[in-house]
Amino acid sequence: MTADLSQSPPSTADAPVAAPAAPASTTAPDPARAEQALAWATAVGTTDPEALGNPPPTPSREDWRALSLEKFRHYLDQLLLGRHTQEGLEALNLCGALEPWMPEVHALVGFGDGEWRHKDVWKHTKQVVWQSVPRLPVRWGALLHDIGKVKTRKIEPSGEVHFFGHSEVGAAMFRRKVAARLGFNGELYERVHYLILHHLRASQYAGEWTDSAVRRFGKEMGDGLTDLLDLSRADITTKRPEKKKRGLRQVSDLSERIEKLAVEDAKLPPLSKGIGTAIMEHFKLAPSKKVGDLKKLLETEIAAERLEARREDEYYLAWLAQRRGELGI
Repeated sequence: MTADLSQSPPSTADAPVAAPAAPASTTAPDPARAEQALAWATAVGTTDPEALGNPPPTPSREDWRALSLEKFRHYLDQLLLGRHTQEGLEALNLCGALEPWMPEVHALVGFGDGEWRHKDVWKHTKQVVWQSVPRLPVRWGALLHDIGKVKTRKIEPSGEVHFFGHSEVGAAMFRRKVAARLGFNGELYERVHYLILHHLRASQYAGEWTDSAVRRFGKEMGDGLTDLLDLSRADITTKRPEKKKRGLRQVSDLSERIEKLAVEDAKLPPLSKGIGTAIMEHFKLAPSKKVGDLKKLLETEIAAERLEARREDEYYLAWLAQRRGELGI
């Protein structure tokens, strides 16, 4: 699926819809009512967005609590991979699923709407999910990436709003409570946690970064880099075309530089041709097997990613100097 990121999609997701009254509190918990509502929300998010205007009876909190985790995740994973996720997520909110299952997401609804100088985080979250590529880790990361904002909002006397540290706080919330409640484990747990924690990193890129800085960023982000860059693109929801274009170009430039450097690095040796001479001059060594052994040690450390490749000779000489005693130089 290729999303048109140039404008917010036409949607009925934000239109108020009156849901039928919830069952009386004396009604015995019935997970079937919750499943029916969840199936409806999933249909809204995947095949029938217009059905948002015709919700089923709202389950009680007891109904939602009686629903199994397996069924909740079965439907929600489908919804998150759908084409109409904005409507689908609003359907989840309308039928009461968010508060008992995802209170951290429910707290975003209306957060910042009108009163303070920042966008409505729930509307932003729905758009980010919709704009993101339909891979489950990325969609879950998009849904949860801003859950730390509620706990970190700071409003200055001027009215300026900050969310300092919200990615770290959100990642901790996911790790401590959300992951277990929603049944995350294994690779999916690791990737979603990674995306919440690092979702701001690509936006910090500037063209002035050195090649070494770009290499370090790529290595630090590791195997999740593609998912992270895809989430970073989706996280741009500004309505100002030039600002959106600038943000997307920034992410693309970073991606292109990482790829270009990886191709170049694959063709080049990890150490400069003059490293042997530099070692001899710095440590006052004669040409010998000892110099060759030191070069091999540096190559081993680079291969193990304990040292960076293709750095200036002084970088490697300083590393050797710190271990001068144990290396016998």
